[in-house]
Amino acid sequence: MKLYMKRVFLFPGQGAQIVGMGKDIYENYESSRKIYNKVCEISGIDVKKLCFEGPEEELNKTQNTQIAIFTTSLAILEVIKENKINADIVAGLSLGEYVALVYSGIISFEDGIYLIKKRGYYMGNMLPKEEFAMAAIIGLNSEKIEEICTQISKSGKFIVPANYNCSVQTVISGESTAIEEASEKLKEAGAKRVIPLKTSGPFHTIKLEKAKEAYEKELENINFTKGNAKVIKNIDGTYYLRNR
Repeated sequence: MKLYMKRVFLFPGQGAQIVGMGKDIYENYESSRKIYNKVCEISGIDVKKLCFEGPEEELNKTQNTQIAIFTTSLAILEVIKENKINADIVAGLSLGEYVALVYSGIISFEDGIYLIKKRGYYMGNMLPKEEFAMAAIIGLNSEKIEEICTQISKSGKFIVPANYNCSVQTVISGESTAIEEASEKLKEAGAKRVIPLKTSGPFHTIKLEKAKEAYEKELENINFTKGNAKVIKNIDGTYYLRNR
């Protein structure tokens, strides 16, 4: 009996950016150059300069980070597809899910650019004025992380578990001072690592409610299709329904 193994692609989210990303791909593959050039043309953003030259401060701004990672992921995908490597199932971390949706065909390449540009803008510009941060907690169970976040919240600071990535990794999000306090307490509680993320907002929390409301209106204008590869949703780990 022939054993068939499914292939899964997982695309990165905000925080994975680094100045210089994608430059080698761009320089060596025409298909990747076309992706970068198309995104620059459609979005009106010099994505190539952001990715290849930075500076880091500009690349790390939410409205720039999101389109930069989105473009680089799609550019790398073109090379993979040229080599006839395809996925049966795709998923992405936060903004990475949009790469998955484009790959599957659930949304078009052009709509993906439009949505990511709008998403980055709203998330970067429709936030409260406080200083915020995020951190990944590795090697500590989520119940203990929730307990410590709740303790700190009682002092009036905003902090919550934002992403349950796996059984040994949870991301916390909130005010910078609360994240700093939690980081020390979580290390004392047995966390193997606490990694500050290169983000500038309290993402995946109620602090983005205004941004969410504005972005929902943009989604009303998008045509979603059945797609090809199965896409796993961030929110609950199930597949998007393919009923169109």
